[in-house]
Amino acid sequence: MNTWTLKFAWRDSRGSRRRMLMYISSMVLGVAALVSINSFGDNLKQAIDAEAATLLGADLSFEGRAPFNDVIEALIDSLGGEQSRRTSFSSMAYFPLTGDVRLSTIRGHERGFPFYGEIETDPPEAASEYLTGRNALVDATLLQQFNANVGDSIRIGTVSYRIAGKLVQTPRETAAIMLFSPRIYVPLSEIDRTLLARGSRADYEVYFKFEDGRDADALVEELKTVLRANDIRTDTIKEEQEGWDRSLSNLYRFLSLAGFMALLLGSLGVASSIHVYIRQRIQTIALLRCFGAKTWDTFRVYLMQAIAMGLVGVILGSLVGLGIQALIPIVLADFLPVDVVVSISWGAIWMSSGIGMGVTILFALLPLLTVINVSPLIAFRSELGVDAKTPRNWMWWATIAMIVVGITTFAILQAPRVLVGLSYSAGLFIVFSILWGVAQLMIRILRAHTPKKLPYVWRQGIANLYRPNNQTLVMTLALGLGTFLIATMLLAQHALLQQINLATEGDRPNLVFFDIQPDQVAGVADLLEENGVPVIDNVPIITMRITGINGETIASMRADTTRRLTWAHRREYRSTYRSKLIDSEVLVEGELVESVDIETIGLIPVSVEQDVAQSLRISLGDTVTFDVQGVAIDTRISSVRTVDWQRMQTNFFFVFPKGVLEEAPQFNVVLTRTPDAKVAGRLQASMARAFPNISSIDISLVMSVFDAIFSRIAFVIQFMALFSIVTGLFVLSAAVMISRFQRLEESVLLKTLGASRSTVIKIMLTEYMVLGILAAATGLVLAIGAGWVLAEFLFEVEFVLPMQGLGVLIGLEILITMVVGLINSRGIYERSPLEVLRTEA
Repeated sequence: MNTWTLKFAWRDSRGSRRRMLMYISSMVLGVAALVSINSFGDNLKQAIDAEAATLLGADLSFEGRAPFNDVIEALIDSLGGEQSRRTSFSSMAYFPLTGDVRLSTIRGHERGFPFYGEIETDPPEAASEYLTGRNALVDATLLQQFNANVGDSIRIGTVSYRIAGKLVQTPRETAAIMLFSPRIYVPLSEIDRTLLARGSRADYEVYFKFEDGRDADALVEELKTVLRANDIRTDTIKEEQEGWDRSLSNLYRFLSLAGFMALLLGSLGVASSIHVYIRQRIQTIALLRCFGAKTWDTFRVYLMQAIAMGLVGVILGSLVGLGIQALIPIVLADFLPVDVVVSISWGAIWMSSGIGMGVTILFALLPLLTVINVSPLIAFRSELGVDAKTPRNWMWWATIAMIVVGITTFAILQAPRVLVGLSYSAGLFIVFSILWGVAQLMIRILRAHTPKKLPYVWRQGIANLYRPNNQTLVMTLALGLGTFLIATMLLAQHALLQQINLATEGDRPNLVFFDIQPDQVAGVADLLEENGVPVIDNVPIITMRITGINGETIASMRADTTRRLTWAHRREYRSTYRSKLIDSEVLVEGELVESVDIETIGLIPVSVEQDVAQSLRISLGDTVTFDVQGVAIDTRISSVRTVDWQRMQTNFFFVFPKGVLEEAPQFNVVLTRTPDAKVAGRLQASMARAFPNISSIDISLVMSVFDAIFSRIAFVIQFMALFSIVTGLFVLSAAVMISRFQRLEESVLLKTLGASRSTVIKIMLTEYMVLGILAAATGLVLAIGAGWVLAEFLFEVEFVLPMQGLGVLIGLEILITMVVGLINSRGIYERSPLEVLRTEA
């Protein structure tokens, strides 16, 4: 490359640099998205690495679903070090002052935990003082919900505690997790032991801190055989770090892909702008050819200008990205387990800048290929842009191939596996292709079927969408993608809430009481009758584990390293006995046995749910041995059922016939239906006072929790969708700037013909309004398709459009498009005809 190329590229850009800056504005935001997200990803990884010990709170932890047996207790004793125990279970928290109740997660702690980091409370001293006496730390949001304060009392089971402080932040638990089930910390020694009776579900943990520098991971590897044999789960600082890295890297990858989509849209805007810019330079290029400049010399001139624009865009995008980076931890605060310190990550900046530069140049090459096809004869013709078509030769196809390879490579780098990366890239191409196709179709339909009887202002405004260099298609694509992302989340949230509503419609239960002991069943039924609500179902539940399949024990399967056991082999089952199917079940194989005589029958016939049968690799006639709380029961698979798990009913993996489990230790679940939330709250409070060990779930509360969680997830998606929408608005601004002279000419012509200022403004408003409608409709078409797929195949509910929410979204997009278009068109009407004619001359 010679100095003439650089000098002429600089000289030729005079008078166009302001427009060039506008051209790259759409790309700036895409680069900013990548820089901010990649820098945040590095900051997050640094925070997780630095706080890994704090997240676990110890060097090593053991966890079991039952009190530790003698083997594990002896092992714990032999390990030494500092130790602290914790027991966690679910129970109803009852606030005597207000009579409110809420199912919560209760954690009973010993002094010492956490060994690393601290529990953040308000007031701060409550973190240690609550362990002395009957005190409790209660989730701050739960106190706010029931207007409770520090110093009030709270009852869990039969034990009352003084609220010593608010729980603000705890190890391993995010704000989103706390929404599902609020946490309450109490001293382990002060727990109501009746809440941990046989059949109750609880987690028993012990935490270790080793002062001798012992390698916890090596210790776990050494003890894994005995730990697995006794169903003990372990966690170390390294495992905790890797677990959070995996979980949060998925979030980071999603955000990165969303940012990359904004960059692609911005690059499309740049390509479209450069296409218009080259068309405006056709005469100059032709003159250069006449003066002897070679084809590749002229190509390099405008390639250098494109590279310079990309470089400026990358620098500006990096600066903007550093500002946006500070917002991301705030947006994601509910999903992060640690505080993220925002700092500059030069590696992320260089990588994002390289990606931004590469994608921009690749997209710019397509319109630059037009330069190669410019003939010197154009210099002698008056029509601008004659013979300025981009050639579809091998260079064009090679550029397209490089773009596809580049996008696919980036997607693979962001994905956990190559196949997932290929799926990401395929998804991107499908989404863009559909959006592009829908936008093309709508624009053509509008152009072909614009009613002739419309007022002139409307017809002229619509016709302006097809003026030369107007970039209507690219603007529709960019704005439509943002609409698609936001509308899809709105439809998904609506489908999820509809699914929960469907589960409780009609006479189906909407309130569940569980952990009912057999001698409490009659009292619970009487209490329901007093409150005027029915007992819809009363179901006995027995806990058990599988110890063998077809004569082979689970222990021997575990010892065989060539075999892979699934969750179904390891889990604890809660089963029932009855003589018939319920509404949520369908028999697909075999016969449901109603009852048996345990004294005379050999193998007990049981019914198994289809999915768990596949996981256990069992079928009709196979044998399964259960340990029912110390008693071995041999069974035979007599039938296979499908279960609709979305129904608000007591569904089970295994169902026994009557005559087998009646004498086994068990608890009951009672289902009822209340007419409204007020009755449900009163009934739950009465139940908590009469039977402190009984817990309940109100489906209306489940709905509100899901709605809150989904709203927070939707907020993150909408934040990322804003990148696409704002990119589209930048494309719109650039398009208005590019076609400004044509708009001036139109304004002058209209003024000459007697059009008033209001008429010109109405024409522009019509143009931008129709553009907003096109963009919203384009995104909405794809979102409705995605929403239908989610409703039909994921949530399995009837697809219904939330018209109010979608109407607000469409209205806002149209309004914003009109405002941005008018702001960038200001001053056009004020230019005098003579001034415009002089400029043209």
